[in-house]
Amino acid sequence: MLTATNHTLEKLENLLKSAGYRVRYEKGNFKTGACLLQSSRMVVVNKFSNLESKIQALQELIRSLEVDQKLLDEKQQAFYQQIKQTELQL
Repeated sequence: MLTATNHTLEKLENLLKSAGYRVRYEKGNFKTGACLLQSSRMVVVNKFSNLESKIQALQELIRSLEVDQKLLDEKQQAFYQQIKQTELQL
């Protein structure tokens, strides 16, 4: 489980950006707190969600993606693996 801090949110955003996705915060009625527009590789996060919900939504979204790890640096690769491993432990 990731800690609910702004630093964690930034790490998730940076991981997505390195993987080629754009992250935007907009108002909306998302059931999960975020949505992924596949054709434009854009992630839209509900800006009115609390910090924990934003982190959880991005974490779930990253779990569902197959990210080319060659695009990530070593720390981001380790962070990506940590996110993927929490899925297996649940």
